[in-house]
Amino acid sequence: MRPMTDTSLTSTLRLLRAASLLEERVSGALASVHGLGLKEAFLLMHLENEPQHKLTRVDLSRRLHMSASTVTRMAAPLEKIGLVAREADARDARLAFVVLTEAGKTKVSEVRTTLAAQAERIFQDRWTAEEVSSLSDLLGRLVANAHGELA
Repeated sequence: MRPMTDTSLTSTLRLLRAASLLEERVSGALASVHGLGLKEAFLLMHLENEPQHKLTRVDLSRRLHMSASTVTRMAAPLEKIGLVAREADARDARLAFVVLTEAGKTKVSEVRTTLAAQAERIFQDRWTAEEVSSLSDLLGRLVANAHGELA
């Protein structure tokens, strides 16, 4: 029997490789169909999941695993094309929110359709529905304490 550390390392390396391959495949579809990168799509999806469709840059940075300044740079072009807007906090002028616009809500819906189609293609020839469900459950346990579920 292999020590757990060998199995853990192999699993981690395979997950990282799989994540890279999936990101490459999905990013291509998002860029060609919607003109968005994967992180931009995630930003919009996180906003969509919020009851008021808004988050601070700091909250977005935690969910996207990047700095707040990177979120600012990423949100600027999205704001220019009308997918997000900036909203000042009524009680604290230092605080601003990134808000999903109506056009952004439409775009997120379109993005989710593209992602669902890509997901179907990714798993269709190698996995049963039960296997995909099991994988989803296992990965859910792996990220159980992470901020911002997108599914």
